[in-house]
Amino acid sequence: MQQQQEHMGQMQQQQPVMMTPPTIITTKDLLYLKDIMSWLLDAMKKCSHFSRECTDPQVKQAIDRAGEMHQRHYNVILKHCQTNNMQFQQIQSQ
Repeated sequence: MQQQQEHMGQMQQQQPVMMTPPTIITTKDLLYLKDIMSWLLDAMKKCSHFSRECTDPQVKQAIDRAGEMHQRHYNVILKHCQTNNMQFQQIQSQ
């Protein structure tokens, strides 16, 4: 078990860190982003539903906060996609 943990630690250290997003994303990356956004949207909807069904105010508040977190993450990804798309369009028009 410890060998496996050490191997995972070495693999994590060897992967390069990307400081800025790539100019163009691959089709695989785009599909992954689409999946992430779908999961976040589904989580937001579920939080909204269960918040409406909840009668305990503390639990309702926790569910609402979780839904807001998913919405923030969705908006961040959407903003990055829109910004990168606008930059790409500007480069292409030059």
